[in-house]
Amino acid sequence: MDYTKPSLSYEEQADLVIARGMICDREDLVNHLRDVGYYRLSGYWHGFRREDDMFVEGTCFSTVWERYAFDRQFRLLVFDAIERVEVSLRTKLAYELSREGGPFGYLSPDNLPRLKPVQYDRFIHTCRDKIERSREPFVEHFLNQYGDCHDLPPYWMIVNTMDFGQVLTLYRGAPAEVRGGIADELGLSARVLESWLVSLNTVRNICAHHGRLWNRVIGTKPAIPNAKRDGRWHEPYTVDPNRVFCIVTILSFLLEKVAPQTKWRDRMFDLFNRYPAVPKEDMGFTSGWQRCPLWSAWVKPATDA
Repeated sequence: MDYTKPSLSYEEQADLVIARGMICDREDLVNHLRDVGYYRLSGYWHGFRREDDMFVEGTCFSTVWERYAFDRQFRLLVFDAIERVEVSLRTKLAYELSREGGPFGYLSPDNLPRLKPVQYDRFIHTCRDKIERSREPFVEHFLNQYGDCHDLPPYWMIVNTMDFGQVLTLYRGAPAEVRGGIADELGLSARVLESWLVSLNTVRNICAHHGRLWNRVIGTKPAIPNAKRDGRWHEPYTVDPNRVFCIVTILSFLLEKVAPQTKWRDRMFDLFNRYPAVPKEDMGFTSGWQRCPLWSAWVKPATDA
């Protein structure tokens, strides 16, 4: 089927939205369309659309914009937490793997036994590509000093050129003792930690590309610790792995381990309180979430999520 929709000016886009029943100031809407774009905003007014493409009666653009503004700040907050987790994991992997297989252990597939040959080759190719393109002073210094013998740096340098996906691959490929040791230090099984890292990588990419996160269903569902290992995920409130609430709970759990002095939860609750009209249940903060033992100690009385 040919795509036949024409390109519309910002003013024509605004007129289309207004014709469908959006209550707004036209000039204000044109300015926001110019700055943000029709399709980015459409993700936030989609919930107000009827099947005939008209908006539910009384839909105001100010409500749509409030959700967009909340989501933008929420993504930054989530991205900040993921960065802290990623940096900590890089550090732990470099330390444990270098002790296990030596400073350059990753150059032998035997030291990453859980990677298939094609996965290992792709991993090393990506490592080489990142080093070749890197302008980090520590990389340039290493190559200038030791490049006659080494074209790739040791673990503690190479991990600091990796993106989250490479770090995930490194964890997946590590010997069982290393994977289990890192997971155990965090109070998790290796299986659960790996699933969390997969989900966090998905969320990180959403944040990095400025995608909508607030009411999104995460496609890579994280595993939940079983009730025998950690009942806090199940009673008296069950954490739903399909919603953003689970990602936020995972980040809170991990930050308690890797950055126990963090004020991240306070910043999140402050954000919630600045946007009380944004429906937090769409994120998975359903009735009773404050009683979840993973949150009850941190919830402020003013939090109205």
